[in-house]
Amino acid sequence: MKIVQCWDDGVEDDIRLCELLRSFGAQATFNLNTGLHGTDRGSAWLFRGEKEVRKLAKSELVSVYEGFEIANHTLTHLSADKIDPAEWKREVLEGRARLEDLFGRRIAGFAYPFGHCPPHAVETVREAGHLYARTCANATPWFPPTDPMLLAADCYFLSPHFWERYALAKSSGAPAFYFWGHSYELCSEDDWKSFEEKLRRLDSDPDAEWGSLSGMFN
Repeated sequence: MKIVQCWDDGVEDDIRLCELLRSFGAQATFNLNTGLHGTDRGSAWLFRGEKEVRKLAKSELVSVYEGFEIANHTLTHLSADKIDPAEWKREVLEGRARLEDLFGRRIAGFAYPFGHCPPHAVETVREAGHLYARTCANATPWFPPTDPMLLAADCYFLSPHFWERYALAKSSGAPAFYFWGHSYELCSEDDWKSFEEKLRRLDSDPDAEWGSLSGMFN
C-alpha cells in the first residue's frame, strides 16, 4: 500500500516539515498560492489567536520544496463559493501558470481552498487540465475516485481516527492511504515529536511504502 500526503499554504513551518520528511525518504505534495508569496516572508494570520503563521518568500519556494511535488491551490486562496465564476477562473488558471513558470514543470494537481467546490468551480478546474482536485472529504478507500475532480482523502493528519483509518485502508485492500494537513498546526516540540513518531510508524510498516499523489493518476 502506498502512503501519500499533501500539505497546504506554503508556510514557514514547511521548512522543518520538509527536512523531517526527507529524513524518512517520504514523498509529499505541497499546495501553493503564488499570489500570496512576496519578496520577504510575510505574516498571514494568527493561528488560534496565538501563533503567527508566516508565508515563505517567493524566492525560497523552489529550494524549500526541492524533491517534492507541487500542486495548485489557486492564486490567492479565495473560496470558490464567495467569488464570481470569472474571478474563480482567473484564480485557477493564473495560479497554475505562475507555479509552472516558477518551478519549470507541469503542475498536475489542485486543492480547493477551504474545501469548497461548487459545480462551476469543479468544471473550471477540470477544464484547466488538472489530473485531480482534492476536497476536504474523507473516504476509505479514496482511490480510484468516482470523479478525480472531487478527490477525498482518508483523513486529516491530526484526526483522532488516524490509525483507525489507516487500519481500515489496509484491511480493505486499498491501493493507498492518503492524509493531508497544515504544518502550522504543529505548535510545540511535543507536536513535532508526535508527528515524527507517526512518520516513523508509517515508515516501519513492511506492507506500506511512500508514494506520490500524482503517481496514482499516471
